[in-house]
Amino acid sequence: MLIKRNLLTLWVLLLLYASGSAMKFNLFNTGRTPDAQEGDVRLIGSQSTSEGRVEVYHDGKWGTVCDDGWDMAEAQVVCRQLHFPGAKSVVEGKEYGQASGPIWLDDITCKGTENLLTTCGFKSWGVTDCTHKEDVGVICDSDTNVTMSNSTHSLDHSATLSDDLGQIFDSGDGCDFHITVQSATGNKEDGTPKMLETTICAHRMIVSQFPFFSTSMGMTSITVNVSQSCQPHFTSFIRYLYTRKIDVTFSSAQCVHWMASKFGVKQLMEDTGRLFTKILPEDTSFHTQVSLHKYAMETEDLVLQENCIQYLAWNYQNLTRSSAWPHLSVEVIGALLARSDLVVPDEYFVLQTVESWILEKGNSISLETQAELLGLIRFPMIPAEKLYDLESNSSLYSTHENMYRDNMLKALQFNVLLFSNLQTNPKFNKEDDDYHPRIYTSNPWSTVIEPSKKTVTQPVRTHYPSYNRRTQYDYGYNSRYRQPTVSPYIQTTTQSFSTPVHNSMIFQSNKIQWEANVFKNTRECSNHGLRCESFPVARLVPQNHRSQSNVLFRNRLLLMCQGKYISQVQDFKENLAYIAVNGTQVLAYPCADDRYIYHFVVRPEYV
Repeated sequence: MLIKRNLLTLWVLLLLYASGSAMKFNLFNTGRTPDAQEGDVRLIGSQSTSEGRVEVYHDGKWGTVCDDGWDMAEAQVVCRQLHFPGAKSVVEGKEYGQASGPIWLDDITCKGTENLLTTCGFKSWGVTDCTHKEDVGVICDSDTNVTMSNSTHSLDHSATLSDDLGQIFDSGDGCDFHITVQSATGNKEDGTPKMLETTICAHRMIVSQFPFFSTSMGMTSITVNVSQSCQPHFTSFIRYLYTRKIDVTFSSAQCVHWMASKFGVKQLMEDTGRLFTKILPEDTSFHTQVSLHKYAMETEDLVLQENCIQYLAWNYQNLTRSSAWPHLSVEVIGALLARSDLVVPDEYFVLQTVESWILEKGNSISLETQAELLGLIRFPMIPAEKLYDLESNSSLYSTHENMYRDNMLKALQFNVLLFSNLQTNPKFNKEDDDYHPRIYTSNPWSTVIEPSKKTVTQPVRTHYPSYNRRTQYDYGYNSRYRQPTVSPYIQTTTQSFSTPVHNSMIFQSNKIQWEANVFKNTRECSNHGLRCESFPVARLVPQNHRSQSNVLFRNRLLLMCQGKYISQVQDFKENLAYIAVNGTQVLAYPCADDRYIYHFVVRPEYV
């Protein structure tokens, strides 16, 4: 009788239940479950929670990992799995106390993009020739100023009766449809691949609303194959089909998105995809961003593709110094070079980094592909003084001599001829991307304001980047975001600087004086004769505008989160840019406490 009553209740709830259109989006912190799960990792033997001997949980026991083959890629996986932003270093031979238990993993090989250490390649559980003296340790990046990795993001698409349906799912009463979830473990037993299986008892009338689970009345079960890393989250996903509620964490976001995509749950897929913008800034190694872009290509999620490429474009300088840079695909490099919102010191820097990437790839990149990528460099935007030295300084000039010469001629014509003369050249097309700037941050095109610093009157100075292909880029940037060094001067809420009318050489002596401000309240706005709609607001206004026909300024404001990454790029409307903050507007990429450094960029464009 109890089962019949529950079935009747389920029918009634199903008839009343509607998939509401309202969306609730809440963020709150939660601790990790104290119960160890298969594949969990931990750091042991140090007073710091971000450092220690790596141990992994398997078959009910904690065991160590041998340092054979261990490198930063493996360390990145461990640190991200533990919800740190990334890894600082690998520790070998350091005593973290007496290790106990088995040595579970040896000769492990990770790409650096995996979500779980146990999804990397390794011999087999417990197969090793190591001793505990070879146990590996790691030091993770413990900077928690901006990290949101420990957050749980609650997606709520429910309308009414969700909790009642959730109780019915949890109880299992009256279930009439069995979903067997199986995953390959990567191990074999007697030559047969070993599978990990879980069975979920569900209700046909609920799950059959979704195309993948649509079944004929006679079917009572179905088998679903998912990856081992996603299997722990599958029950929560099925419960979402009842309740329209689910908690998504840093480690589960990609699995939830994949399941929603595969099983046709569109709203869950879209909203989980939006959570990735909160995850992208987490990984300073950029492996996560690159991995997510590859995943977005596989799932044909255009929005996620754009989010990943946009983040890489805005933070291109840090990307070129990361461990992910040499491993970028041709497709990703091409997508970045096609963008006008690429944030770089200048176009010469873009050329240098692309040449370096091509040389790192060696013979794996064909000459035709090299030429296609180099053809995306905007040679007319390269500073004139750099063009003259390009033949002797370029690493690939001799390999692609004709292409370089043609583009250098095109660039030199642009730098020394008036636009009116260029227009008589049939090869000149003002709509060509080559004649349009990206977002150039080197001197003299930008200035920085950091409102938290004391006010002084000296002008800002920025260091010009130099380049050494075989060692490192010297941007004159700090160790984290590498923003332009402002030494010995301190930033103010007002800066004055000058730029040429245009970046072609013929206009170098024709200067415009600019004033950049950040206003934090009504009084500061009114003192400049303005009525501001919200705060903070940035202003960039010319002080001595010299009219030049066919030149339009499309200036940009970069919001650098705590000096570490660019979280937003905004344009100016009537010389003003209202700053998006977490509490009132949707940021491209969130910034804890809205702690920004404001980078004003002047962008003259020939129209």
